[in-house]
Amino acid sequence: MKKILITRRLLKSNEEKVLKIFKANLNSNDELYSQQKLIELSKGCDGILTSITDQINEETINRLPDTIKIISNFAVGFGNIDLQAAKKKDIAITNTPDVLTDATAEIAMLLILGAARRASEGIEYAKNSSWKWSADFLIGKQLTGARLGILGMGRVGRAVAKLAKAFGMIIHYHNRSKLSPELEQGAIYHDSIKSLFSVSDILSINCPATKDTINIINKDSLEYFPTGAIITNSARGDMIEDEAMINALNKKKIYALGLDVYKNEPKLNPGYLNMKNVFILPHIGSATKETRTAMANLAIDNLDEFFKTGNCRNKVN
Repeated sequence: MKKILITRRLLKSNEEKVLKIFKANLNSNDELYSQQKLIELSKGCDGILTSITDQINEETINRLPDTIKIISNFAVGFGNIDLQAAKKKDIAITNTPDVLTDATAEIAMLLILGAARRASEGIEYAKNSSWKWSADFLIGKQLTGARLGILGMGRVGRAVAKLAKAFGMIIHYHNRSKLSPELEQGAIYHDSIKSLFSVSDILSINCPATKDTINIINKDSLEYFPTGAIITNSARGDMIEDEAMINALNKKKIYALGLDVYKNEPKLNPGYLNMKNVFILPHIGSATKETRTAMANLAIDNLDEFFKTGNCRNKVN
């Protein structure tokens, strides 16, 4: 029986499943392992089931025991792992795509609604019992007829578009390539971010984190947006240059910001803390029981398939 290190606590049903297939070293206290402890605990193991909170950089990979043949990442992404270093050491890397599409799209819509309808302010008023109704109290922006720009029209982006159309929004998008009419479903393609941003009353960021998308929202690109636009991010925190965004919010160039992800999580840039027009969630895009269960099961299945066949469907390197 293969031995697996699991770096974070899983849901009970997932841990029961993994123990039927592998000799698993579980993290019952859900401790965030240091690099050194992760390396020590991986000794004698054949594979590791990691999470997005584990930074598996080149140094870590080079210090892993030679017995490690696969790292199965419990996440749709793999930005926390140095793929090239893993490839050089002949360690397979897998992820868990597809299963969190709907849950993440729901959070993207929550961000859009929360930012547009001033939810953060409303919650504070309600908690403090300090509000009094008036015709102009907490007036926000309505979604009906608004132009939604989707940056990244992959599985999640298309799911967001489907939900947004139900709110009467007009869908625009930028992607690495134009989609087929069947996948576009009437959405309008833009061949540059400048073109997309210039028509986006609201922008939903749904693209992967790459060297080309890091700080894609910056001082220069913020000028492309219509004054009073809303920006939301449910993809990766690296996409937004915080100081430029804070400045744009203060100047009212950007009406509101919705974030489920941000740089240096969980430490939020202090510039956002006292801003009423920022609606922030603690990276809960996939946080439903159904989705987290499916993600962990897929991460386990990736390990099982790899050890049985030498390969698996979700290998990314």
